[in-house]
Amino acid sequence: MSAPTGSLAAAVAGDPADPELVRRARAWLSRTFEPGDGEVVRWVERSGPVAAVRALVAGTAPAGVRRRAGRRSGTDQSLADLAVAARAGARLVVPEDAEWPRAALHCLTVAQHRHGSTDRTTALVPPLALWVRGGPRLDELVDRSVAVVGSRASTQYGDHVAGDLSAGLATRGWTTVSGAATGIDAAAHRGALAAGAPTVAVLACGVDRAYPQGNARLIARILEDGLVVSESPPGCAPLGHRFLVRNRLIAALAQGTVVVEAAARSGSLATAKRALDLGRPVMAVPGPVTAATSVGVHQLLRSERDVQVVTSAAEVLEAVGRFGVDLAGPPPRPADVRDDLSDVARRVLDACPVRTGVPPERLAAVAGCAELDALRVLPVLELHGLVERTPTGWRVARPQPQPHGA
Repeated sequence: MSAPTGSLAAAVAGDPADPELVRRARAWLSRTFEPGDGEVVRWVERSGPVAAVRALVAGTAPAGVRRRAGRRSGTDQSLADLAVAARAGARLVVPEDAEWPRAALHCLTVAQHRHGSTDRTTALVPPLALWVRGGPRLDELVDRSVAVVGSRASTQYGDHVAGDLSAGLATRGWTTVSGAATGIDAAAHRGALAAGAPTVAVLACGVDRAYPQGNARLIARILEDGLVVSESPPGCAPLGHRFLVRNRLIAALAQGTVVVEAAARSGSLATAKRALDLGRPVMAVPGPVTAATSVGVHQLLRSERDVQVVTSAAEVLEAVGRFGVDLAGPPPRPADVRDDLSDVARRVLDACPVRTGVPPERLAAVAGCAELDALRVLPVLELHGLVERTPTGWRVARPQPQPHGA
């Protein structure tokens, strides 16, 4: 069936199964209601998007839903929103599409039924639709993804860690999801881009806007290979409450959330707590105990027993990757021949003086072993360059001079 045209009242009289009518209905709903409204989402799921619009236009929708719609229900910008999105290279992805990230967003559906409509979890509901700008398919890009979030007032340390984590995840085939804000978010996106991988930015405004404006070039770079996503239709402003609701979408789209730096009241802590509510792994990178930008991270680690400490991309993948496969190895440590010495050899080495050599019987007395045992280990220690023989006996080997230019 061809796409519906004309007024919304005439359009909703069409076939409710028409994909284009469904898309237009969800575009209208995304403009009419603020994201994350549990009562509205549950009502649309029960009624279907086209029937929901019909009920609102006819004034037969539940009173609470009509009250939430307010004056917005009297206007129709659905066709204009879809046209603006198309001109910006964006599209509206709806739950009826194959591109819809069902696997990722299923946790929101589960949370919605588990928590009901309590005030604390009212935002833990699936989105009505997602405005997506960029070339790749949304479901494929977030299938293996990790959210990297943190403070806007980040430090050089935090920026380095966020970029390094995202680059490490990218080289292992994982996508970084973040909010395109200044600070840690921007550093995370840049780390993924530097590794030649796409990244996903979830905005609290329309996808046709760059917010913050200072990150306009970064968002343009993200769009070359990645995606910009929002629940709000084109042109919407980045209002404060939309950031809080946006956080649960970042937590849901990613397989896990990493907080790099966060002050005591950082919004990234809300993202981490949303991820915990959704049953997603949450990780945190510790910082200096004297840094205000890490106070929130440390409090998160103290208050939430399920939050894990991570210091590398390998440790992040151990938490979100395949069980028993994506395991992080032990941190590298410099090899030392002393690690393989026997107990007697260690004691004899400790007994060796630094300056003047002493005979084996003296070493044995200091080391607390038999002279024969000392004589057995001294050649081994000499072979490893740890001791040397002098005219007066044995002593610790002196460093050999390095050749010029070594």
